Amino acid sequence: MSWEIYRDTLIEQAEQGVDYFTIHAGVLLRYIPYTANRLCGIVSRGGSIMAKWCLAHHQENFLYTHFDEICEILRSYDISVSLGDGLRPGAIADANDAAQLSELFTLGELTKKAWEHDVQVMIEGPGHIPMQLIKENMDLELKHCFEAPFYTLGPLTTDIAPGYDHITSAIGAAMIGWFGCAMLCYVTPKEHLGLPNLEDVKTGVIAYKIAAHAADLAKGFPGAQLQDNFLSYARFHFQWEDQFNLSLDPQQLGFSMMKIYLSLRPSMPIFVRCVDLSSVQ
Repeated sequence: MSWEIYRDTLIEQAEQGVDYFTIHAGVLLRYIPYTANRLCGIVSRGGSIMAKWCLAHHQENFLYTHFDEICEILRSYDISVSLGDGLRPGAIADANDAAQLSELFTLGELTKKAWEHDVQVMIEGPGHIPMQLIKENMDLELKHCFEAPFYTLGPLTTDIAPGYDHITSAIGAAMIGWFGCAMLCYVTPKEHLGLPNLEDVKTGVIAYKIAAHAADLAKGFPGAQLQDNFLSYARFHFQWEDQFNLSLDPQQLGFSMMKIYLSLRPSMPIFVRCVDLSSVQ
């Protein structure tokens, strides 16, 4: 791999109509040793590729040294840049370490440079962050990246639940969304296990719609609570059709109701049974 090959590929894909590129220009040669004592090393694919290139050639990351040229290409095609976090933590134990934060400060430097070229920027964020460090992570990004939009993969708040990482990450997503994150990148139950199927994708998206809505509620986003109020009213007044229509996932609600229906007396209508089971009488 070389700068020339990368540049030509960038232009080729720009001409195909790409809207934004994720570019790992913040993985600098001097930051790579910081990952040596990590529990999980470098987990970003793009970050790993650039780190290996830097070590193999013992040169600075060509995405960093040629960043002005990259910005000129992006500006000519009106393409945004996502500054990738190639040194993001892949384990709770590695959160907010020297490698991650050094790269974050460099992404702030690159943000200003991109803006000077009239290129729109968003900052990619972690990753695996325990709850007590999430606000610090968000505050550091806002300060050092000049409030450029931050988007995160979660973050996952614990590493002990493979198969349930849509939940471990939705917890972190709700928190960082509350603290100012601009976009949430959803996680499926197959994260760390394999490729997701259609049902995994749906499960992950629903978890993140819940997280995003919870964050909107916490921030007092205009109109966010209306849907909650409408559903609560329908629930209190046993307006089942309205509850279905107002719920985030009417299909799943239908499946859950059917299970209740099948578990109770066959002669009793489903909605009567649910009233009998409800604590709201």
